[in-house]
Amino acid sequence: MSYFGSRWFIEQDTPSIAHMFGLKRCVAEKKTPYQKVEIADNELFGRLLLLDSKIQSAAFDEYIYHEALVQPAMLLHEQPRRVFVAGGGEGATLREIFRHPSVERIVMVDIDSDVVELCREHLREWHRGSFDDPRLELVISDARDYLEGSEELFDVIIIDIPEPLENSPALKLFTKQFYTLLRERLAPGGVIALQADDLSSAFLEPHCAIFNTVGEVLPYLHSYRAFIPSFNTMWGYIIAARDFDPAEFSAGLIDSRIEERGLELRFYDEETHRGMFALPRDIRERRKTIKKVIDDGQLLTTV
Repeated sequence: MSYFGSRWFIEQDTPSIAHMFGLKRCVAEKKTPYQKVEIADNELFGRLLLLDSKIQSAAFDEYIYHEALVQPAMLLHEQPRRVFVAGGGEGATLREIFRHPSVERIVMVDIDSDVVELCREHLREWHRGSFDDPRLELVISDARDYLEGSEELFDVIIIDIPEPLENSPALKLFTKQFYTLLRERLAPGGVIALQADDLSSAFLEPHCAIFNTVGEVLPYLHSYRAFIPSFNTMWGYIIAARDFDPAEFSAGLIDSRIEERGLELRFYDEETHRGMFALPRDIRERRKTIKKVIDDGQLLTTV
């Protein structure tokens, strides 16, 4: 399957703002029961994963996105053994978790088997065989349904799902009810990390709604961000915990744990961590003024 010449792909952020890419080859394309999936190649960013016409990952910079999502939570836990992943169909989230020698078990729940199989076949450089690791239990299901039917506790929980768009099955995984369930499934000293939409000053409301919703159920939480070139923006994340403040750690702890665990990372270290968590004043101030939360699919404004 290939294009004749370049096809211009336009990702629209708002009715008046978009960015575009030339796609020189379509590798795979499928309409699943949940979304349209496309894997294509771009001259600069290499292979791209597109879901419902939105870029999810690019070969050029997926390591930035995935190290930023996974490594802060994993390294702030003393010895993560059991990890839960919601989403993460590319397998790169698994790759980053499996770097840690203490990991004994990962439960990954993704609702779309077609995405997982297409990524397993066409994004081998991203997952690097992680789907075949015997420590992985891969479940094709809804992550909320799975956790409601399980009492297993996890040291680290990673939420790597698409943005909470209206009518998307992912929306109920951004709600107060779901975060309450995550809190109940955290082992003592556990940490949660989630991708949390754009964290640039122009598109702040979705991130703030997610941040405020997490804050309804977990006492310690922090926004952080990393610039993802293929997204053309500062992408937002949230780290949260029930039993301790993830921001309070001794100098040198992250770098020492990277060395002790033998991690070979391209993007993340302690200096990078401090920069990611140092939000500009305008964003910190605006975040205080946006009081929206998400309650089982309903966007509410708090007082």
